[in-house]
Amino acid sequence: MHLKKLSLVNFKNYEQVDIPLSAKINCFVGENGVGKTNLLDAIHYLSLCKSNLNPVDSQNVRYDQDFLVVQGLFDRNGKEENIYCGIRKQKKKQFKRNQKEYSKLSEHIGLIPLVMISPADAILINGGSEERRKFMNGVIAQYSRIYLENLIQYNRALAQRNKLLKDFAYSRKFDSEMLEVWDEQLILYGEPIFKERVRFVNELLPVFNALHSHVSGDREQVSLSYNAHLQETGFREGLKASLDKDRFIQYTTFGIHKDDLGMELGDYSLKKSGSQGQQKTFLVALKLAEFEFIRKLTKISPILLLDDIFDKFDTHRVKHIITLVAENQFGQIFITDTNEQRLQGILQEIPADHKVFRITSEASLEEIKG
Repeated sequence: MHLKKLSLVNFKNYEQVDIPLSAKINCFVGENGVGKTNLLDAIHYLSLCKSNLNPVDSQNVRYDQDFLVVQGLFDRNGKEENIYCGIRKQKKKQFKRNQKEYSKLSEHIGLIPLVMISPADAILINGGSEERRKFMNGVIAQYSRIYLENLIQYNRALAQRNKLLKDFAYSRKFDSEMLEVWDEQLILYGEPIFKERVRFVNELLPVFNALHSHVSGDREQVSLSYNAHLQETGFREGLKASLDKDRFIQYTTFGIHKDDLGMELGDYSLKKSGSQGQQKTFLVALKLAEFEFIRKLTKISPILLLDDIFDKFDTHRVKHIITLVAENQFGQIFITDTNEQRLQGILQEIPADHKVFRITSEASLEEIKG
């Protein structure tokens, strides 16, 4: 699968652009701030129906306009797929596949699998547990429609239960039967989510360990661990045991919405003991493991977006990353970099078709002929 053509109208700093792309490697070079990452974010929209950088759709519209269009022509298993995203300020986002609008955005997730590696990934280590749950949810949702639907229903039930707890506190009246209705919903949708996360982490771990060993040159021992309430207590029992606390703080404190993904370097937390280089190596290996995991389950190589990942890496680590990316299981790859000479050196290491585009401060693109 690959993106044949990317078209933008009023997307961020781009007024209008049409980019014919290589089926293998596409590189965007230019100074910081010219819009290299914005092009990757447009591809992210076409895959996951949202920006990787700004969750407020209207704020991705070019500053002096009131609408944007992101459109991509894909080759998916030999069949052309035309994906359209249209956003108008104060209007509902439109998403279409081959001119037919989706009734729900969730119907599109998984059609165009994608993995993005960027400096923003540092939040997986330094951010709260919600960031690591987003990571797990984002990966699993790309290969399991059932998981995504369960997650949507779980979050709706959680919101209703939390609202009820606040209402009880405000009215000073408590109705256990009303609360049990939402307890049953949390159990119904939460238990299969937990089981799928257990499976995901167990199957991801050996892939991650092998890739990290390759990227780091086998210099560090790392691990992933899934931490969940349901590993120690049944869902119904846990909700009952936490009821007094929930009523006091007016929030549901037990459930799969509190799960976390532990990241360790040796016997210590990666966040506390890992250097910047070690953390970045960990994240690259994690994202490449995500790629391999999705590819194995969907039988489709995801589009791989590499945003400015070569900064702050030593030559040894960059060499290992290049070697991995050059292997045949990777499909279409997009790379951004500020250093054109460095990127050209990287391309000499990768025996594959490629295109390089230079971006200027005016958000215009020029293809550099090799």
